[in-house]
Amino acid sequence: MPSEESPVPVPKVLPVAAIAVASSLLLTGCFASGATGAADSAVSGDKRIRVAMMQPPRSALSPLSDDAFKLSRWSTAETLVKLDAEGNARPALAEKWRRTTRLSWEFTIRNGVRFHDGTPLTAAAVARSLTAAATASPKPRILDGVGLTVEARGDTVTVSTAEADPLVPERMSSPQLSVLAAKAYRGKTVNPVGAGTGAFVLTKVNGTSSATLDRNEHYWGGAAKAPGIDVTFVPDSTARAAALRSGEADIVESVPVSQASLLDEKQITEVPMPRTNTLYLNTSKGAFKDASLRAAARRAVDAQVLVDGVYEGRADVAEGLLGPALPWAKERKGRTAATAPGKPDGASITIGTFTDRAELPEVAATLQQQLQKAGFEVKLEVREYANIETDALAGTFDAFVLSRATVLDSGDPAAYLYSDFASDGSFNIAQLSDPAVDKALRKAAGTPSGDARRAAVLAAETAVLNTDAAIPMLHERVIQGDAAHVVDSAKDPRERELVTVDTHIK
Repeated sequence: MPSEESPVPVPKVLPVAAIAVASSLLLTGCFASGATGAADSAVSGDKRIRVAMMQPPRSALSPLSDDAFKLSRWSTAETLVKLDAEGNARPALAEKWRRTTRLSWEFTIRNGVRFHDGTPLTAAAVARSLTAAATASPKPRILDGVGLTVEARGDTVTVSTAEADPLVPERMSSPQLSVLAAKAYRGKTVNPVGAGTGAFVLTKVNGTSSATLDRNEHYWGGAAKAPGIDVTFVPDSTARAAALRSGEADIVESVPVSQASLLDEKQITEVPMPRTNTLYLNTSKGAFKDASLRAAARRAVDAQVLVDGVYEGRADVAEGLLGPALPWAKERKGRTAATAPGKPDGASITIGTFTDRAELPEVAATLQQQLQKAGFEVKLEVREYANIETDALAGTFDAFVLSRATVLDSGDPAAYLYSDFASDGSFNIAQLSDPAVDKALRKAAGTPSGDARRAAVLAAETAVLNTDAAIPMLHERVIQGDAAHVVDSAKDPRERELVTVDTHIK
């Protein structure tokens, strides 16, 4: 039952004058490279695109990590397959594919493609990249629970799985399975600089501060309209929004709700996302090892307060882990075996979250009040994501607030559910190990595409909800900021595209 007491409001915006002062300090030097590039190219009328990204690289832009999505959003690294707006697999570096046996798929590699270092795209090169991903430790999450082997044969590669997998083509669309040139692979590290096939060549990376990309004049899909991209990583949300207002950036990723009202409405686009703001509860130790206390936490959380207050109405209250971006999720049964809530009696818990998404610390603060009212003793620990992820995955916290994309990798939520809630899932923050959940997840993963698979996915969602290992609170909408002179930037709910061959400055 929701809490009846509204939390004490937390200020979400600074006065405009204060923002201007703070932002000038934060941005000094941040966009120097991009600003210079734009000024120089203005003479020729061919302007570089300055992009302010939310999160700095976590793994030196290795495609085997979430950094892969940056490479994809910059159109520098590509995959065998891409997804259309409906989530259907479409050709990319593979021209076509077919299922050859119950366990194997054959992909025909596109002719005439060259890597940025001039070497040709071949089946052997594809096999090398996919094998590197399949044998990495840890493996990319798109391969959780998948035993994958790859063999090059002429102009084709055969992708085989240990168990029948109907989603192999969709998996091949994940940016974490990008195909790079041989030069990228040195020992256990993968360096994407100058090694992709996309419309822009990654030429320079300055640690966690910036990156530079130039147009690939020989791109197989036709040369990009923009001469290049100058990327700056700006974790501070106020600084990102200020960069758009001041003209320091052309495209700003993830404008926080609290800053949207300070921007011209014509500069922002609100995109419904398959992203759920979830409170993960540690099921292996601490207070939330007790299922009744997890149920007590669920009853205490009032998501409507979060939507109305923190998100200013720019979000949807969650009925489950899967949101309105998947219309068929409405067919869910919901929780079918709810545990009776217990009495917290002052049980001490620590909630962790991160600052990179500006709303999350405020969400955590509101949850702290709601859970304290329910009888818990609550502490908060807030850091940048790069400095807290390892502890979250190790089960250091009793609870963790996370904004999680639910169909980010394959366009299918089964991969997300497996990664986050399977006993051997690589992103199992809840430390969940439940036989019923594992069984439901395996069934969903093995069911062919279509209505039957959707029903199996919803059954797996129900199994997770029954454990109260995760409390879905709300489904987010991403707010992207574009300067008035930006043409054709991508507004992608899956966060795979941003600057494309058609994006340019008018």
